[in-house]
Amino acid sequence: MSIILYSLCGAETARPFSPHCWKTVMALRHKGLDFVESPQAFTEIPKVEGGVSKIVPILKDGDTIVSDSFDIALYLEATYPDRPSLFGGEGGMVLSRFVESYGLTMLHMAVTKIAINDIHAMLGPVDQAYFRESREQRLGKPLEDFIATRDAEIAAFPEKFATLRHLLKRQAYLGGESPLFADYILFGALQWLRVTTGSIHLPSGDPVAGWFDRLLDLYDGHARKVA
Repeated sequence: MSIILYSLCGAETARPFSPHCWKTVMALRHKGLDFVESPQAFTEIPKVEGGVSKIVPILKDGDTIVSDSFDIALYLEATYPDRPSLFGGEGGMVLSRFVESYGLTMLHMAVTKIAINDIHAMLGPVDQAYFRESREQRLGKPLEDFIATRDAEIAAFPEKFATLRHLLKRQAYLGGESPLFADYILFGALQWLRVTTGSIHLPSGDPVAGWFDRLLDLYDGHARKVA
């Protein structure tokens, strides 16, 4: 039985955009596992697999269902130990948790502020109503208010990658010569930005942009094929 990955999309199923789902897509490709991706609209997710989770990614592997991108990565590592490792050992798991925290605290809110109106435009009418209500409640202001600060957020965005940029001066990936799950965690944030806005908002020649391009080219350019 094929592995099924439930992910997030807007009105176009060919443009899944969740950063957490992209982590899982890259992890599955890294492991060399065959899977079927099933993109879902925001309001359809609670109906998936009997309502097992209100958020994606959701992975179904035979009779096993796992949600949360990091838990899925741990599951894949434990279940398919003969495939390429996502962590390179216990230490890599712990360090990936640090990278996850960095991404959530430093990048995700910035991407939200840059892309929020683009995401709203990608959605169907029912999801637009859900997205507007839930995000305005969470952020405390109308979506339109973020247009006024968008240019400032974009201008400040490259500096958030100063740590990664410093590391990439001496190695190709966070994982060293080849990527690990830690790379896919940060890749997910930039792929989210790329799919929703059409740009990663980093200058040409930036080492982080080069790292992102290398990841886009992996696995027969799977991630790059998403417009």
